[in-house]
Amino acid sequence: MAIKNTKLESEGAEFLVLGNLLINGIATYKTYTNMPGYDLVATNPERNTSAKIQVKSRWTRKATGFLISRFDCDFIVFAKLNLEDITQTTKDEVVEYFVFPAKLLEEVHRGGKMPKVVLKDIPEYKKYQNGWHQVRQFLNACA
Repeated sequence: MAIKNTKLESEGAEFLVLGNLLINGIATYKTYTNMPGYDLVATNPERNTSAKIQVKSRWTRKATGFLISRFDCDFIVFAKLNLEDITQTTKDEVVEYFVFPAKLLEEVHRGGKMPKVVLKDIPEYKKYQNGWHQVRQFLNACA
């Protein structure tokens, strides 16, 4: 069985998360050099604050979690791209986003050779779906 190369999908997920932050009124920039621990930087120029965001994606609707080894960020956005059955979904069902504080995931992640986060280990994980407001609150609270 060949290993699926998901480099393009993961890059696309970063742009999808970037777009969602922008349309939610949060100024955000993609890091074009490989920054260990984060992919995007959200900012509040009026308060001179920023939040580092790491994007994790899985291409399947059935994904129950994701691999992660670094928590050098403020938020981790998990994007379930749901690409395996895109012809049978509506436009609104294509991608699911979960916006998690990095500290929360650091507490619940499973260590080992392949450290990972499993959604069912996160109390009430569905409340983090489309939780873009958390980033805005973080940026407004930082001083």
